[in-house]
Amino acid sequence: MVLARKYILSRHFKGLPKADDLKLVEEELPPLKEGQFLSEAVYFSVDPFLRAYNPLQPLGSTMLGNQVAKIIKSKNSKYPEGKYIYGAYGWRTHTIGPKQLEEDALGYKEQEYLLPDFGNLPLSLGLGMLGMPGNTAYFGFLELCKPKEGETVVVTAAAGAIGSHVGQIAKIKKCRVIGIAGSDEKGKWLTEELGFDSFINYKKPGLLENLKAAAPNGIDCYFDNVGGEISSIVISQMNSFGRIAVCGAITSYNSDITNMPKATMIQGFLILKQLKLEGYYVFRWIDRWMEGINQNLQWIKEGKLKYRETVTEGFENLLPALIDLLNGGNVGKAIVKA
Repeated sequence: MVLARKYILSRHFKGLPKADDLKLVEEELPPLKEGQFLSEAVYFSVDPFLRAYNPLQPLGSTMLGNQVAKIIKSKNSKYPEGKYIYGAYGWRTHTIGPKQLEEDALGYKEQEYLLPDFGNLPLSLGLGMLGMPGNTAYFGFLELCKPKEGETVVVTAAAGAIGSHVGQIAKIKKCRVIGIAGSDEKGKWLTEELGFDSFINYKKPGLLENLKAAAPNGIDCYFDNVGGEISSIVISQMNSFGRIAVCGAITSYNSDITNMPKATMIQGFLILKQLKLEGYYVFRWIDRWMEGINQNLQWIKEGKLKYRETVTEGFENLLPALIDLLNGGNVGKAIVKA
């Protein structure tokens, strides 16, 4: 008999998540049938989308989330014991697969696949640069922004898993890169280790003036992770025919949906500069999924991509890790080690 522990949603988040929004329960798993396998979680991914999609999640369901798990028992030759698997299994310790994967709230199929061989790299990268966040950076930036050599690129939430990745791809493409984040410590990492050309701390006054100084010839590409007034300011400084990829809107994730934050209108800038603005969801490129993983893996091996993880120990610390992420406490990818 295997007892799985899991967090179920007992109340939708209002503002920052709270301990009593989730309930920790045990579930007795049935014996394996032919064709099934049993996996045990090793790493959990902590991502901003967990907060954004929370209002869409049914009460009583297992808390959303992706994990890397080890197959500890199998009656399916396609999923051998000892292999590691990526699964959208949620916040649970043990899972019987293969899952009957359903469409999520946006109509995309959840995912489940054996991790490719990462060599000597950590398995946790399957939840970061070599997983969904890595593909979010790869496809969103290259397909929507279509950067050209010598162009100026601005990235918000630049010290996060996706933003730090986008900035490095922009440098690979020989662009000039400006990162916006919330602490000078993060800025030092971006410029001194990742090769960003400049950094702006949005928590300090004078964002517009600092942006004009960092991009005196305007901005060609904007990778938007935050929305709100910061994005309005960036868009106001874009060049004609600039491209904007909207990946996230983290400034509003903890807000009351009936009273969202106000920001300067951007429609005038879109019209005047003939800008292209497009939101996206990474599973648009599900049929090219391994292309992104393989290219990012090659860039890591070539030393062109560097990664950093903020690792929290313990299944019981999943919610504190999410709260820390939403407060901007992470640098790079936020991970919980089971």
